[in-house]
Amino acid sequence: MVSIYGENRRVYLHAGKGNSGEFDFLFWIHAFSNGKEFGKFVLTAGKFFNNEEEDKGIQTSQDARFYALSRKFTPFSTEGKDLVIQFTVKHEQSIDCGGGYLKVFDCSLNQEDMHGESPYRVMFGPDICGPGTKKVHVILNYKDKNVLINKEIRCKDDVYTHAYTLIIKPDNTYEVQIDGEKVESGDLESDWDLLPPKKIKDPEAKKPEDWDDRPTIADPDDTKPEDWDKPEHIPDPEATKPDDWDDEMDGEWEPPMIDNPEYKGEWQPKQIDNPAYKGPWIHPEVDNPEYTPDSEIYKQKEICTVGFDLWQVKSGTIFDNVLITDDVKYAKDALSGLKERQDGEKKAKEELDKAERETAAAEEKKDDNEDDDDNDDDEDADDEEHVPPVEVIILFLLSQKNINVFFPLLQENDHDEL
Repeated sequence: MVSIYGENRRVYLHAGKGNSGEFDFLFWIHAFSNGKEFGKFVLTAGKFFNNEEEDKGIQTSQDARFYALSRKFTPFSTEGKDLVIQFTVKHEQSIDCGGGYLKVFDCSLNQEDMHGESPYRVMFGPDICGPGTKKVHVILNYKDKNVLINKEIRCKDDVYTHAYTLIIKPDNTYEVQIDGEKVESGDLESDWDLLPPKKIKDPEAKKPEDWDDRPTIADPDDTKPEDWDKPEHIPDPEATKPDDWDDEMDGEWEPPMIDNPEYKGEWQPKQIDNPAYKGPWIHPEVDNPEYTPDSEIYKQKEICTVGFDLWQVKSGTIFDNVLITDDVKYAKDALSGLKERQDGEKKAKEELDKAERETAAAEEKKDDNEDDDDNDDDEDADDEEHVPPVEVIILFLLSQKNINVFFPLLQENDHDEL
């Protein structure tokens, strides 16, 4: 389905709650390739949200899984028009390692067989793995070769929804936005190694043999002082031979060695300016015969599929508002409610955290009370265990030879029982 928006502008796909498609899984196809057990996507707004219905997206739901989900749309060429790829990502699980990017394919993709090696046209979005990898991928396919951007673009790493936007223009320039704000821009030829370099080092040129590129040289008139050479270590002058040292048994005694305070190291003549210095030699460059300019680096002949081909260690990422269009203004307008959504998520997250803290505190208090009850029971049992049985009392009395005391007590007890 293609929507017309503005003069000669088109929206080829806008999948998300409240938009065409509403992430209806009837339009999205799961891959079943290579015997892999792919993870499942579920439709949800997550644990905290601004509006539960409006904020629903597709969420990764199983840890340590590959994910492969794609959707086709009306094919189009980007010739003479902007290409805008935009979507939102919410790593509400506080992701430790996993992708949050999407891929754009041509119509040759077999959706049920989509996997990591499936050829794509553009790969764009955040990727996080530990503290060392927190970047936005921007990979373009040019002449069947995937080429990474030469710049480092840092992605968001919190738990709230963020929008990622890539705009590629017909003048071979680009712009990357996060939450509608530009974070990187430039021209395609400069920031990707799509074409061979315009200039190369002249293969015929070489540095002249008499070219001196040493800024300084050793002073030829400098000489080493006569008292310079001193040993690095000397015998400790304060050391004395132990009284119990036996030369016949222990060998000849030698004092321990210490650093020589007069040692100056290896002598080097002082440096002076080199009168023959010509500066660093710069290899001359010539035009690269393999370089051919291309005014259509930006152009994608055919685009008709978008997909999530991911690996996640810790699941829980929610994708929403997937947009493919040639209308920059439409993409900007689509983010009009983002700030409200983020503020609502932050408020909901604070309330959720507070409730979890209160629940944890109540559980801890309950456990403490149960522990106290257990301790009371143990103390009662200990008291009972410390009451001496009758047999112990009898043995004690016999050991003390209190026979006169013992037998009357025993007779009295027997009488009472009768």
